[in-house]
Amino acid sequence: MRAVLMTAVGGPEVLKVVDVPEPEIASEYEVLVRIRAAGINPVDYKLRANGTIGGTLPTVLGWDGAGIVESIGSSVTRVQPGDEVYFCDGGFGPTPGTYQEAKIVDERYLAHKPEHLSFAQAAATPLVTITAWEAQRDRARVTADQFVLVQAGAGGVGHMSLQIARLAGARVATTVTAGQKTELATSLGAELCIDYRKEDVGKRLRSWTGIDGADIVHDTVGGKTFTACFSLVRPYGDLVSNVESPWEQEAIKAMHDRNLRVSFTWMPAPSVFRWPEQRERQTAILEQAAPFFETSDLRVVVGATFPLEQAADAHRALEAGDVIGKAVLTMD
Repeated sequence: MRAVLMTAVGGPEVLKVVDVPEPEIASEYEVLVRIRAAGINPVDYKLRANGTIGGTLPTVLGWDGAGIVESIGSSVTRVQPGDEVYFCDGGFGPTPGTYQEAKIVDERYLAHKPEHLSFAQAAATPLVTITAWEAQRDRARVTADQFVLVQAGAGGVGHMSLQIARLAGARVATTVTAGQKTELATSLGAELCIDYRKEDVGKRLRSWTGIDGADIVHDTVGGKTFTACFSLVRPYGDLVSNVESPWEQEAIKAMHDRNLRVSFTWMPAPSVFRWPEQRERQTAILEQAAPFFETSDLRVVVGATFPLEQAADAHRALEAGDVIGKAVLTMD
């Protein structure tokens, strides 16, 4: 079968398409999934450029996958051959990821694919949905009529976070550039789109909320944006981030002075640190989200698809910011 191997740390050129042996079931709870599509996330090119988390090279990147169950171990009960599934598994080093045509996955980490979604759409869904769900529902505890600001609401995590907040009945603003990204965010339910390149985000936000900031701010960008978020949260409000960033002194002071609750969600943590119960909880999030995808109350935006052979080009496009929404590798 074909797989994309990360052969070294470096640029997109280190991704090579090669033939590798078909994986085989070795445990009674394992499932062989014939992968039809693999989602591409920023974490993939960061690992490629900076090195994987453990393991040795070469390795297979890719956290997100969608496909068809081909065979199952003797004690598997959650799925049957022929079932369509989507999942997050591997892709950070020690465990092979989804940039390949078939993969072994523990049954506990497979969710049934929403029928309404194509394989490409389903493969684009897991990491961003779990991240946004954890951020809005588990960390920030979003409720109806709250004011929510999502940084980068046309990005992968951002466009899901915006929708999940809206599902809770919140009023949502987002930072995006003018044009296609503003049109996308508006179509997903954003009441206010702030062009952060040309407008004063804090001034526009406070004018809209009528209070000193938003109840919840979700940072999906990191860096200077993370620091700026502290002054955008109302006193006693919530700031949640899914990006590792340095803590500047001004951020610490704002957190203290405004009595903020600050929390994080790094979706890969249960996989990296081997917390099986939390991985099962994340799989349950995909099962909970599925009905919303079926009714189109949640939509995943696939901005670009690439055949498996063009994985390097896909990384280039994503790193350059040329993709609105998600990028996906297809195995057809």
